[in-house]
Amino acid sequence: MKVEKIKNTLGLHIFVDYAHTDEALKNLLETVRELNPKRIILIFGAGGDRDKTKRPRMGEVAGNLADWTILTSDNPRSEDPLAIISDIEKGIKKTGAKNYKILPDRKEAIEHALSFGKKGDYILVAGKGHENYQIIKDKVIPLS
Repeated sequence: MKVEKIKNTLGLHIFVDYAHTDEALKNLLETVRELNPKRIILIFGAGGDRDKTKRPRMGEVAGNLADWTILTSDNPRSEDPLAIISDIEKGIKKTGAKNYKILPDRKEAIEHALSFGKKGDYILVAGKGHENYQIIKDKVIPLS
């Protein structure tokens, strides 16, 4: 697991990780849980034109292990971002969790987490890791 810590002056513990499977997401969340965070706020999505069966499983992991989840886009490619998010949401709903929000715009999702986070919270941005772009249809769009 390669986790990148993002320095900040907000009193938040912010990490970016490439976790893009249910198993990787589970490992990330369980590891962070061992650090006794105030809350874990998870931001993630799933790539389009990739394994669709992992989406609800990732949602289940998030519903069971994150205190708050923000579902967003992650390289939707040729798929509708909202359809991908809906697949993930099915897994979250299966857990009975209600502590999630849907913000398809990744930048908006991250900004929301930063404004929502409180001192001592861990904010995990998962799925894209170091990638600084978003693939939508056949276009590569810069993302920072």
